[in-house]
Amino acid sequence: MRQTLFAALALVLAAGAAAAEPAKVWETDGLAMPESALWDSGRKVIYVSNINGSPDARDGNGYISTLSAEGKVVVEKWVTGLDAPKGMALYKGRLYVSDLDRLVVIDAATGKVTKTYAAPGAKFLNDVAVDDKGTVYVSDMLDSAIWRLSAGKFAKWLADPQLENPNGLKVEAGRLLVAAWGPMTGQGFATSKPGALKAVSFADGMIRDLSPAFGNLDGLEPDGKGGWLVSDWMNGGVFAVSRQGKPTKLLTLGQGSADLGTVPEAKLLLVPMMMDGKLTAYRLP
Repeated sequence: MRQTLFAALALVLAAGAAAAEPAKVWETDGLAMPESALWDSGRKVIYVSNINGSPDARDGNGYISTLSAEGKVVVEKWVTGLDAPKGMALYKGRLYVSDLDRLVVIDAATGKVTKTYAAPGAKFLNDVAVDDKGTVYVSDMLDSAIWRLSAGKFAKWLADPQLENPNGLKVEAGRLLVAAWGPMTGQGFATSKPGALKAVSFADGMIRDLSPAFGNLDGLEPDGKGGWLVSDWMNGGVFAVSRQGKPTKLLTLGQGSADLGTVPEAKLLLVPMMMDGKLTAYRLP
């Protein structure tokens, strides 16, 4: 009898754990190495950056697509002529997109490129974040550096090995959150150890770890509950990281789960699957 009760309890607990995993709502395929997804609540579209080639190639093949909140393609090639577009951020109708060694500014109303800021010496610009005053931050993953666009000037703001090859960025009160890839060995994108979630203080530039090292981190979004959602590109998957820094696997996915987005109004998590050419939406609890 006791064994039967234990077995039944185990089944209930397992069912509860399975139910806690976000359910897939929709999936859009036919994309070309999608790296980042960003929701525009004003225009009700999702921007998707498509590398469409090698992530470090200056080939002019990259483009931005727009999708509806239901995953339907609105305009497949809304902005073209980019090289390897990756992270994106939106501020007052301007869409900022990183593109290898430049920051591209797009008018979200028209899809026209209005400005390009060169980043001389940058090696691999990646994610983009913007604060409530319009200051833009861009990670240079291969240089362990952060660039900043402020008062019309785009320059390297912080370079420090402690950043451990920064990828995902997000501005939070008084600090810049960084999802680190991990210290790279020089052998491709291999690392000597996994990356951690970090924070850079705006007051003094101090860098500290918010979590233990747990993956080759890419996308970073707040979970709306005080913690964060973080993707692991190399191993595949999405983690929920508590405010105390504890990472818990939320989704097990294939390699290439890239720069996350969210649609808060619909409680959707957007996961670009870069190697599969797909954008998948999951319902958050």
